[in-house]
Amino acid sequence: MRVSITGRHCDVPKSVLDRTETHIGSLTKYEPRATAAEVIYTEEKRTCQVEVIVHIDGAPHVAAHGEGSDFRAALSSVLERVRRLLRDARSKRVDHKAPPLSESAPSE
Repeated sequence: MRVSITGRHCDVPKSVLDRTETHIGSLTKYEPRATAAEVIYTEEKRTCQVEVIVHIDGAPHVAAHGEGSDFRAALSSVLERVRRLLRDARSKRVDHKAPPLSESAPSE
């Protein structure tokens, strides 16, 4: 998955950038069709904000926003939201190529 990280009006520590790359890259286990992710770090006054947008082939993108006292806490909260959204979206997906239930039932 291609990950692009942007910092708006702030300097993001190298340790947080490395953590972001590893955790965002592991989101493919929740949605294998995910091709790219955008991570935007913003700092306003005393709050740090993180926004994650995951692009999925053939489906609408998934976006989440998180805040915290530092970037590490904000990243943790937004990652949990993205994981939940990806799990829910994948579970709602219907396999339209599966055979109808009437064909799979054994006939007597």
